[in-house]
Amino acid sequence: MATLRDHYESTCRQQLQEMHGYTNIMEIPRIEKIVLNMGLGEAVQNPKVVEHAANELTLIAGQKAVITRAKKSIAGFKLREGMPIGCRVTLRQDKMYDFLSRLINIALPRVRDFRGISPKGFDGRGNYSLGVKEQIIFPEIEYDKIDKIRGLNISIVTTAQNDESALSLLRLMGMPFKAK
Repeated sequence: MATLRDHYESTCRQQLQEMHGYTNIMEIPRIEKIVLNMGLGEAVQNPKVVEHAANELTLIAGQKAVITRAKKSIAGFKLREGMPIGCRVTLRQDKMYDFLSRLINIALPRVRDFRGISPKGFDGRGNYSLGVKEQIIFPEIEYDKIDKIRGLNISIVTTAQNDESALSLLRLMGMPFKAK
């Protein structure tokens, strides 16, 4: 079975060059990195929640999660500077393509009432973000061992200059976008 990276290099690159008329091969958009982020508001009362979430994110990504800490103190949220409030993972190279392949082929089809992802998650600079409401859609997470269902944000950073070329890149890579 060919990997997603091989599919990009053999098929997607050439199609993108023909579709958008790129003259230089370095202009052709590619995926630079994927960032997975879990924000945990309940970590203020219970700091052990961050450890469980970091372990789950490590299982999902296949790479150790980093615990993020508060930059400022906010009295209204009972938050002090330096308190753990979430975790994140940045994937690049082969781990990025492996994760994207698992997301497209295994995890997203397991979402309840799935009809495709919204093409409105672009930021204007060619990066795409989507939110997942349940971490249990990933096969690495055992349903019996989780303490609470949490969501996570997935940001796909591309080298595309605009949303149109990033959308065509992700479509060619196999992202199941809704039809307009």
